[in-house]
Formats: sequence, C-alpha cells, structure tokens
Amino acid sequence: MTSTSRRPHAGLAALTVGALGVVFGDIGTSPLYALQTVFSIDHNMVATTPGDVFGVISLVFWSVTLIVSVKYVVFILRADNDGEGGVMALAALARTAVRPGGRRFGLVMLLGVLGASLFYGDSVITPAISVMSAIEGLGVSSPGVAHLVVPVGAVIITLLFAGQRFGTELVGRFFGPIMALWFAVLAVLGGAQVVRDPSVIAGLSPHYAVLFVVEHPVVAFVAMGAVVLSITGAEALYADMGHFGRAPIRRGWFLVVFPALTLNYLGQGALILKDPSTAESPFFHLAPDALGIPLVVLSTAATIIASQAVISGAYSVSRQAERLGYLPRLTVRQTSHRERGQIYVPAVNWTLYVGVMALLLLFGSSERLATAYGLAVTGTFLITTTLFLIHAQAAWGWSRRRLLLLGIPLAALELTYFAANLTKITHGGWLPLVIATLVATVMLTWQRGRGIVTDRRIEMEGPLDPFIEWLHTNPVDKVPGTAVFLHPGKLSTPLALRENATFNHVIHELVLIVSISSENVPFVDDAERIELDHLGDPYDAITHLTLRFGFQEEQDVPRALALCRRQEIVDVDPDTAYYFLSRISLERGAATTMPPWRKRLFLALAHNAASPTGYFKLPEDRTVSMGATVSI
Repeated sequence: MTSTSRRPHAGLAALTVGALGVVFGDIGTSPLYALQTVFSIDHNMVATTPGDVFGVISLVFWSVTLIVSVKYVVFILRADNDGEGGVMALAALARTAVRPGGRRFGLVMLLGVLGASLFYGDSVITPAISVMSAIEGLGVSSPGVAHLVVPVGAVIITLLFAGQRFGTELVGRFFGPIMALWFAVLAVLGGAQVVRDPSVIAGLSPHYAVLFVVEHPVVAFVAMGAVVLSITGAEALYADMGHFGRAPIRRGWFLVVFPALTLNYLGQGALILKDPSTAESPFFHLAPDALGIPLVVLSTAATIIASQAVISGAYSVSRQAERLGYLPRLTVRQTSHRERGQIYVPAVNWTLYVGVMALLLLFGSSERLATAYGLAVTGTFLITTTLFLIHAQAAWGWSRRRLLLLGIPLAALELTYFAANLTKITHGGWLPLVIATLVATVMLTWQRGRGIVTDRRIEMEGPLDPFIEWLHTNPVDKVPGTAVFLHPGKLSTPLALRENATFNHVIHELVLIVSISSENVPFVDDAERIELDHLGDPYDAITHLTLRFGFQEEQDVPRALALCRRQEIVDVDPDTAYYFLSRISLERGAATTMPPWRKRLFLALAHNAASPTGYFKLPEDRTVSMGATVSI
C-alpha cells in the first residue's frame, strides 16, 4: 500500500502557532533546568570558571544544533510515514523498504518497540521535572512558600491531564500564544545579558567545547550527562509531527525556538560569569526581582505546555503500536475535524497521570528528578538514528559514504550522552529503564499472544473454500437482508457464519465477509480503501471485502461500507445490515507456548481491550456476537 490521502490542513500560520504550544513545549523549557543541573551535578564538579562556562555553553549550543536542527529538523522529519512521525512510524516505514524475511526485517520493528518503550519512560518523567522546575522558582523570589511546591505541582498536573480530553487542537490554540510569549521572554532575558557582556558570544565557537573535553575529560564527561537536558523534547518534536505537519515545525524551530534558546543560554552563561552564585538557579536570576513572581507564573504555564509535547506524542506512538499489532485495541477519540492526527487516548492519558504523580511524590524536586532523566532520551536518540540510517539506505539509496558522514558524528555524540547517563543508574536512572522494560514486555507479550490466538482460531474455523462448496451442495434456508461478518482474512471461515449455517441452517441473502487491514501508512486513500473478492463465484451472494485503514484512522466499518455502495462495488446498506462478531474467549491452558506469567499478562490485556462493537463503530442494536473458547 503506497498511495495515501492527503491530510486536510489548517492554515500554515495557525498550525505554526499551534506547534509552538504543543510540539516545542518540552525543549522550549529546558533553559529552566539544563544549566542549573550542569553546574550542580556531582556536588558542583563543573566549576564556574570562564573555561568551564564557555565549554558548557559551546557543548549546549552544538548539541542543540547537531541533534535538533541537523538530525531531527533537517533529516529525521523527511522520514515521515505519510506525514506521521515517531519511532514506531519510522520503524514501520523502514520495514517496508528492507527485504522481507531478511535480517533487518525483524530488527527494525524490535528497535521500534524498544524506542517506543523508552519514549514512554521519557513521557512519565518530563511532566514531573518540567512543572517542578518552574514552581521551584518560588524559592528564589519567595523562599517562605517553598513547602508548597509539591502540592501546587500535583494540582497543576492533575488539571493538565484532565484537560487532555478537549484535544490538542484546542490545547494548541490556547497554549500557542502563551508559548510565543515564552520564547519572546527567553530571547529578551538572555539578550539583555548578552548586550551587557557580548564576549559570551564566543562560547558559540566549537573549539571551546573541544578544549573543555581535552583539558577536563572527566568533568566534561560528567557534564555531558546534564547537557543532554538541553535537547530533551527532540523526539517528542518528531512524534508530534502528525499533529501539525513538517512545514509548521520547521518554520517554528528556525524562526522562533532555536534563536530564543540560543540567546537565553548565552545570557545564563554571561550571568554566571558575572556572578557565580547565580549558578544555583541562573534562569530565574536573569529577571529583575520585581518580575520574579510573573516569571514563575509564565514558567509554570510554559512547563504545563512542555508536558503536552510528550503526552501528545505518547498518544500517537500508542495508536501506531496498536495498529501494528503490539498493543490491544485502544479507545481512541478524534479531537479535530481538520487534523486527523489529533487524537485523545484515555487509557494512555490516565496511565501516564498515575506514573507522573508517583514520580512527583517520590522524588519531590527537579534536582532529584534530573538524576533519573537522560537515559530514556539518549537511548531513544540512538534507536532513531539507527532506524533512520537503515531507511535512508534501503529506501533512498544513500551511499555508504553518505551514511557514514551523518552517522559517525551522531553516533559519537549520542553514545557519549548515553554513556554519561549510565552513571546515573544508581541515583534514579534505573527508573526510565524499568518503565521501558515493562512497556516492552507488554508490547512483545501482546504480539506473541496475538499470534498464538490467531493460529488456534484458524484451526478451529477451518478453511473457507470447502465450507462454501458445502453450502453449494447442501442448500440452507435464505433469510432476507445483509449479514456482515467481521473476520481477519479469507482463508478460514468466520465462526459465526459456520454456526449460522450448520446449526441454524440459515444464511442471509447477501453475506459479506469483511476483513480489516491495518496498513503501515497513516492514511489510506478512498480509491484504495476497498478490495473485492467474489471467492470464485460472483453469483452465490458470498463476497469477501478487505477494508484498508491507516494506523492513524478510525476503523469505521459502516462508513467504509457506505463508501463501498457509493463506489458501486457492492450494493450494501450499512444502516440495515446485521453485523456478526466471532468473539474468542481466552483461557490459560497447559501448553508451553509462553511462560505462565506472560499468559496471565496477555489475558489481562485482552480482557481490557476496547469493545469491538465500539471500536469498529458498529450499531449495538444490529450487532450479534457468537464465539468460542481458545486455550493459550
């Protein structure tokens, strides 16, 4: 499936403003805690001397330039799966380009699962550290209210997750102007310090980063573990591409976000050089005392928005994983009539909320949370780079020289980040790894169990062709109307159809066996939505239809059947047809197909999957379920 429909878009300017409010929130609030963490890490190992300050500023600037501007905005955004981004979409895209059955065929989806799992770890930590770092600004301007930081943070996070059901379109429209103001404030605060000390601009030279590493290799290595905080949010930027599109993201980055971040980091560096004591909270010390409280309020608003970037990304990644067979059916709500990528997934939303609140209460401060940050981000960076290079070679025909020119610098930088963050494992870095391990276990268990159930179900159903031949030689009573049997394929017989014919001895005048095909693209063009197969006899009123959906589309069966009628493929009225579901009841058996604990996990996931009636938008009063029991 290669042809897909073009997604409807709002105006570019409106989408760019919306992208400021959703896509760039995470990376846009990094100045709140990035340099503060660098100069406090390991009991102030990084000094506030000119050499260290210029070295850190250079590392931050070139990290943002190489990882975000070059890797993600210039290259990774090109690897969109029909407008959709994220590590699972990239893995699905790469898989369509490599040789089926080859060594890389299975590898790319395994990397996609691992990358998505690490992204969930990041999605839990980001809201907690972002909100906490902003509210802690109260300690600078009003030390007497520092004890309120955690309760206020809990209230803000609760309101944020409760508001997700209104959708990213409304969130982006509301948050976009606030983030535009935020980036303006970043630029003004930082620019004012740069004007007072223009010499800090020299910190943009890469030779300061090189000198820092050569003269203080151990200190620089430790600093790299915190410098990575300046680029957190880059993966969310890619995962959120389906919400707004490539052009608004690129325009927002190069025209607004990148210049504002650069000025602010330069300003913080200039301030630390002037007064080393401000290194404990350089961002808030940029503002005059009279503006302390307003800045805390704006920062808090910005960090709430920062959380939106990873939350929206988690929705997209979850839906992609579900459609690719790594998660059970999820209840997904479309939140925009114009942008089909804008969705709300209640199960993911409230699972993230529980995780974020647990972290907030467990760690209690952004400084402690920073020790847990980094591993998930850097691990995802490495996986995304690997998948992109595989895709570039397989789909775009990149030469080995071109792959090495991009891959070697990125790998060297990202491996350094990853190694530096390994030192945090015993200080909280284990947390994102535990989250990622749990998510990967769930996804791989579901994929394995789903395969086992499919094989067992096919054995029970028996082949379809002999069943149709049996109907030809053993006529049964025909009842008026249309029966639609939802079924995974056309090789086996729907259990509900077999039961109706062999035990009830009836069959409807028109029988449609409908299979849903989830494609490795986000959206499928209506011209390629439906495939008709008369199963060898166009006159026996038994027809097979394949309905193709992209992994970002609602699988609305009645709507697809209405399209089938409009295109004059089959004369079916979805408003009068009866829908039959072959429901499979699962039970744990003695077979050694999976360890007992994985069987229990699979059964729990299956039990909590979304109802197929609602998932496929079937009318409840005309939907019949008939099933059997499968042992795993």
